Amino acid sequence: MTEPSFFVLTALFGAPLHGYGIVGEVADLSGGRVQLKIGSLYGILYRLVSEGLVELDREKSHQGRLRRYYRITDAGAEALRVEAARQAANVRAATRRIRAVQPNWGETS
Repeated sequence: MTEPSFFVLTALFGAPLHGYGIVGEVADLSGGRVQLKIGSLYGILYRLVSEGLVELDREKSHQGRLRRYYRITDAGAEALRVEAARQAANVRAATRRIRAVQPNWGETS
């Protein structure tokens, strides 16, 4: 799973969001590291929808424009949990290795 897809699923985990809401949540969740453009967001959403991980929740008119709200599916929530566990295991493995080589790593003075 790509980092942008991971953060899109994470953003949708709480409630349905429209495109700009997803972009903002992804930026916040990633600490600004992942800055999605609307075009790339919709490419990610299209793929996640085709994989059954996200679905259209509703369409709502806002200032004359149609906003599409997306929500995570049960399969998407499970995929997010699996990916989060995989990443956490990777962090633990890297931390063990770093501490084996540099025992004082991470300590503050």
